[in-house]
Amino acid sequence: METSRVHRIAVSIFFFIAGLVFSSWTCRIPDIKMQLQLSDGALGSVLFALPVGLMASLPVSGFLVTRYGSRSVLILAATLYPITLIFLGLAGHVWQLVTGLVFFGLWSNMLNISVNTQAVSVEGLYGRSIMASFHGLWSLAGFGGGFIGFLLSPAGVPPFIHYLCICGVCLLLVLFTHKYLVNQDVGSGSGQPLFAKPDSVILKLGVIAFSGMVCEGTMFDWSGVYFQKIVLVPKQYVIFGFVAFMSTMAGGRFTADWMVTRIGVTKVLQISGICIASGLLLAVALPYFVTATIGFLLVGIGVSSVVPLVYGLAGKSKTMSPGVALAAVSTIGFVGFLIGPPIIGFVAEAASLKSSFTLVAMFGIATALLASQTRTK
Repeated sequence: METSRVHRIAVSIFFFIAGLVFSSWTCRIPDIKMQLQLSDGALGSVLFALPVGLMASLPVSGFLVTRYGSRSVLILAATLYPITLIFLGLAGHVWQLVTGLVFFGLWSNMLNISVNTQAVSVEGLYGRSIMASFHGLWSLAGFGGGFIGFLLSPAGVPPFIHYLCICGVCLLLVLFTHKYLVNQDVGSGSGQPLFAKPDSVILKLGVIAFSGMVCEGTMFDWSGVYFQKIVLVPKQYVIFGFVAFMSTMAGGRFTADWMVTRIGVTKVLQISGICIASGLLLAVALPYFVTATIGFLLVGIGVSSVVPLVYGLAGKSKTMSPGVALAAVSTIGFVGFLIGPPIIGFVAEAASLKSSFTLVAMFGIATALLASQTRTK
């Protein structure tokens, strides 16, 4: 088997590990809430520890990847990430869960930056866009992890046992595939500084990531609420909006690379922004089951390509090392993921949920406009 394909399979497995571990955590949150007897408010406060850890690690991750190489950082993070999952399942006190989540967020971001840096290197070996397919595997792993939790939770399997099994699988995957990772990152040894002020291209890519992740975070947290309060579907159909969004987001990531090869990354990002905006506006203008579902399908198609393609472009920066460039774009983008859902809540409280979804549609339009102004070569 040719070397580039071996590297691609290895990096794909690490994307799979990242998605599996994260979804395994999220699908058992209700059980851990019951385990620690947390109120809704207390759970919300506890969950804030994860983004705290993630944000704290953003500047460090880029430095470590640039200084020691993405391969070493990825192996470390992919080992500690699932191990920390076990401690989350074992937490018997709130402070233990909070501490575990801070480290869980830290390892999560270190894994994110390093595995995307690896993906940029593999993409360089192929000479064409393959970044979105890597992120597609993350989404598939997310589906798989959620499905496993869906089976184990009603069966009464404790989160600790569930997490122990997931950890075992992930560590075996790391053990057997780490030697096939890329040894030298693209751009390493080029004399680029460990710390550098982001140029205009990186800043624009960061704002595109910000816009895309505002939309993504909104759909993760508010799609079910929209179907419940605006579309007014029966309780058993509330999840349809989220499932529609997730299905096309995953599927879109496996077709995005083909589209980039055909029409170029700029046009794909423009189409993505248009899909996001049109899907949200359709759901707002015609808040019925069929039309809202179609709208959320369009949003999933639009969101699917934005972050993978922007990460791929950032990793090819001419002024910054791949790890630092990815960290810069990821930092800006993740702020959007964090503040998007709360903004939706504030706007919905002040005006209406339909008004807040209309506002988010503007971020889709911003994605399309910024893509046309961003240098992609």
